[in-house]
Formats: sequence, C-alpha cells, structure tokens
Amino acid sequence: MYSRYSQTKNNIYSSDPVSDAPLMPPFQMLRRRFLCTQTSTFFNQTSSNRRRPKWPIKQVTKSNFSDSLNEINTHISNSDFIALSLHNTGSYSSPWHRILPFDTSEIAYFKAKYAANKFQILQFAVCPFSIRVSNKLEAHPFNFHLFQRDELKIGSPCYSFSCQPSYLASMAHEDFDFNRCIYDGISYLSRAQEAAAKHQIGNPVSSGYVAQSSSSRSVADNVFVERVKTRVGHWISACKRSDMKADDALVNSLRKLILGGDEYGSRPSLNIDVCSERQVQLVFEMVKSHYENVVPLTIPAKGGGTQSVRVVLTSSKEDRDLLEKDLENTEEEQSKCIRGFREVIELISASQKPVVVHNSLNDFTFIHSRFISPLPPTKDEFRSSLHSVFHDIRDINHLMKEVGPLNKYTNLPSAISYLKRNFFAPVEIDITHKAGMEECKNHGHNVVRISELFARLCFILKLTPETHHNNRDGPLTKPYSNAFNLSSNGFQETDDVNIWTHNPKKISINNLVFLWGFRSGISAGKLKNMLCKSHDVLSEDDVFDVQLIDKNCAIVVFWKNGLSEWFLDAIGSGDGLRELAAEGMMVAGYDTYTSVCKSEILGTDLAASLSEFDRASRDHVEDPAEVYWNSELMINFDDL
Repeated sequence: MYSRYSQTKNNIYSSDPVSDAPLMPPFQMLRRRFLCTQTSTFFNQTSSNRRRPKWPIKQVTKSNFSDSLNEINTHISNSDFIALSLHNTGSYSSPWHRILPFDTSEIAYFKAKYAANKFQILQFAVCPFSIRVSNKLEAHPFNFHLFQRDELKIGSPCYSFSCQPSYLASMAHEDFDFNRCIYDGISYLSRAQEAAAKHQIGNPVSSGYVAQSSSSRSVADNVFVERVKTRVGHWISACKRSDMKADDALVNSLRKLILGGDEYGSRPSLNIDVCSERQVQLVFEMVKSHYENVVPLTIPAKGGGTQSVRVVLTSSKEDRDLLEKDLENTEEEQSKCIRGFREVIELISASQKPVVVHNSLNDFTFIHSRFISPLPPTKDEFRSSLHSVFHDIRDINHLMKEVGPLNKYTNLPSAISYLKRNFFAPVEIDITHKAGMEECKNHGHNVVRISELFARLCFILKLTPETHHNNRDGPLTKPYSNAFNLSSNGFQETDDVNIWTHNPKKISINNLVFLWGFRSGISAGKLKNMLCKSHDVLSEDDVFDVQLIDKNCAIVVFWKNGLSEWFLDAIGSGDGLRELAAEGMMVAGYDTYTSVCKSEILGTDLAASLSEFDRASRDHVEDPAEVYWNSELMINFDDL
C-alpha cells in the first residue's frame, strides 16, 4: 500500500498507488525516510543539531498498548483535565478548503467533515493533567501511534486516505518512523464498526432483555411461547435423565438429534430458531420466568439481527452465576480486542473529565468519524452526538480571545512565548514519567503545550482550574465549556460573518458575491478599479470592497443592502454590466457557495466548482406536475 506515492494535480498524495511515474528528486529523500527504519545521514545531522524537547512523552504502540492502557486509566481517574492533540496525514486539499473568515458555522462544519473523511490520524496524544494551587502542572502525557487495519480478518475496515506532503515532511523532520507506525501502530474500530463486527463474528452473547408482563401478548405470541416452553421442558428432562443413568454413545447421539441439543463448553445447550426480535424477547421472558438454572444467549446473524437463541442448562444457581460471569468477561475481552485504541476514547468518555483541545472542530470531527460513527449531515446533529460522548469540551482558542493580542498567534509555541514575555504567569511543569530513548523524540509534545497554555491562561484570566469542574456555576463552564470553534464568529452562530481575519467588522452573507473569470494574477485593488469603472453605481465611495480568495476567485463585499442582488442580475443578464460579462466574468451568491461546500465534493479550484453548481442550478428547472382527468377511466365502487 505504501510502496509508492503519486502526486496529484492538487498537490495531495494518495495512499493508494495510482501511477508508476518516478517521483521528483526533492521528494526522493523523503520517500526513503518514510519507508526506512534507518535514518539517512542528512536527517541524522539535522537531528543532532536540533535542540531535543524537554518533556518525556511515553510513546505507545501495539507492543506496549496493554500495559499503557492500565497506566493511563489510573492517571485519567486521578487527574482533573485531559488534553488531546492529533497529528493527521493532512488537513486540506486546496487553500479554499480551509475555514475562511467569511464561512458560517455550518460551512465550517462541512469543510471539517470533508477533511475528516479524507485524511487519517497517525498520532493521538493524550495528557491527563491537574493544576495545583501553587501553579504546579502535574502532567502525564502519552503519544499513541495509530494505523487502522483488518486484524479480525473479517474484511473491515476497508478504506483509503490521502496524505498532504507538508505534513509527512514535518513528521519526517521529527524523526517519525513510518515503518513502525504501519506495522506496530495500534488498530481500532469505531462504535458503529464494532457493532457490525460483532454481528459478523457471530459469537453468542448475553442480552439485556427484561421480563415483561404477558398481558400484551397476541394469540400467535402465546402459541409460540407454549411451543418453545414445551420443547425446553422436554429437553431439560432428557438432560437430567441422561445424567442419572449412563447410556451408550448411540442413544445419546439419537437423543441429541431428536431434541436438537448441543453443548456449550461442558454444559448442555439448545438452539431455538427465531424469526424476529419480538420472538427473541418472548424466549427470554419465558426462560427467565420458568427455568431458574437456564441462561439464554443470542446468536447474532452475519447480516444483522438475531439468528437464534441458545439456552444453556446449568447445574445450580452457583453454576449459573459462574457462567454469567464468564460470559461477561469473555464479552469484555472480545470488546477490548475489537476496540483497540478506542478503549482510550471510552475511558475518557466514562471519566466525564473536561477535555481541553486547541482546535475543537477539526479535532472532534476526526475523533467522531474514526471512533464513534460516520459524521452526521448537520452541525446540530454533530453537536448532539458528540455531547453524548464528551460532556465537557474546552477549546483554548476561546480563552486566547480574552487576551486580545493572542488572536494573531495560531501555533502553540508562539502563543506560550508571547505570554511568557508579556505576563507574569509562572507554571511549573512536573512530568513523573522517566524518559527513555524513544521518549526523547519530538512526538506528541503539543499535548503538553496545550496543558501549559491552558494553565497560564487560567492564571492570567483569574479563572479557577482546581477540581471544581462539576460545579456548573464555576467560571470555566460559562462561556468556555462546549463552545466549539466553528468559525470566526466565536460563540454566536448567525448569518453575519467577518471578511478579514483580524477585522472585527461583520457583514451579512446576503451582501456577499463570489466573482471569477478575471485575469489570473490580478490584484484585489486592480479588480476593484475595474469594477468601479464598469458602472456609475459602483463608482460611488464606500459601496463595495474586493477580497481575493485565490488567484482565480474573489469575494465582493457590498456595504449597502440590495446592491448584491442588483450586481448578480446585472452580470447574469448582461444588461447593466455588458463589458464584464463579455470578458467572461461570472458571479454567484452565497447560497451557491453553501451548496458547493455541502456537496462534500470539493474541487481544487473554487471558481470551477462555483461555475459547475451555478450552471446546474440554472439548468435544473422543474416542470410542474400536470394531472389529466378522464371520467371514462374513473372506477365506481358501487358497480363492483
């Protein structure tokens, strides 16, 4: 799968080989580094000159995952917060795929969803931490190396993912061992994949059916229950008779053949075929109410649902309790084997501790798609589904906005450096884990930086980071808890957006028009002058502004209501702006841009995508449904 990489026109590499063309020379060294355990001389020289990180991070792979799982479970239980940091194979395929200042929260979710479905997680750093009164940060960082594979040999998961060259180059620069990740990375299944895998494996499992009143049973239900009750009763009597006297092998075989009995381990068992989940419920009710020492199990069908119910006969109440305990342990071991790394996600979810991240939207779209289920179609459904797993999420981007100048800093080291220079916020980091040779590598350190930045911001903003996260009136919960970094609009999800990154001025999306078809490479100022000369309405002062999105597409911002509709009609019809239309310029409203992002088929070129959707919307004219009435074809029921 990773024998070669191919470069596509949008500068994205696919993990599936699609071409045998030789790679460009600048990437040959990276290719050798990606696929070889031994580091080249070039990387050894650069690594020796680079200052090693000061924090020991425990590196976890498949070989030491079981031991690390127990260790991190203890730290999660004893800590107050949990910081998360992901290292993916990429984040966007084209510059306009990034979340832009004029994106609404809905469009920001669509773009994050597209990236989460396209790229893959290779490293997942987890750091349970606590902040003491003396500003001492007690941290326990772990960096998990992940690579999803079909370890159960059931044909799932079957997937492909893309890689962004700059991300791979950055990981290679940090001496990341891609061979080790691929062959010793921890696999995993999401909750949805786990449910499908258990059905496909088909092992008997205990069920949570509860005995209910028989008052709502139909005649068919009663007939089915009596038939099953009689069969089970005869089977139990036959099992007890065979225990009291020793019959020859032929008699025992005939008895099993006639009664349909079998063995579950060393205990007798009987399979009961069912046609619906209702019948499964009826069998469980009957067994639990009439036979004390019989344990019912469901046998999943490979296509989903239940194939049959297996009832197991135990010798006593103690034997029944022992069987149920064994079944519980077996199911738990099987679940751990199937879940893989997702076991860590379940531990974090069960702890209900506040989860601290740096970019909540991007991180949790990846987490949801990989470990919970496929991403929902809308941002509201995504919020609801995510909140059922992670009850308290805190994005430090929102805390950073309270310190105005920090808005300019997008990476963690720069933000921490700014706070150290301009604020008195002493934080002592204490990591009890001792560094080994592997822990000296530069992997997973962002998760410690997130913890440190969170602690410093709490100190500066005079917030209380102690163990008061269960207090809903605490200063951390409002407004920072579960406030997703959906867009530049902060907490308010409205149709008013920013146009420039560091300009707080907002404008309605109804006043925005996308423009393309102009000469490639033209500046925003020259494009605005061209538009000003095209019509008297546009020549007035402070009527509109132009912002380039990329070299082929721009966004026109109208500061007066109604002008955007006029501009769309004028270029579309060619009446008012013939010269611009003749030069090939095309326009589209914000609704077309929304449709492009919602389609989840984001092209490399925004102008081409807008043009295709705009043309499709104009060509798609629905004909009104016509109904023809003919009295001769009318049926009179009185004549029947």
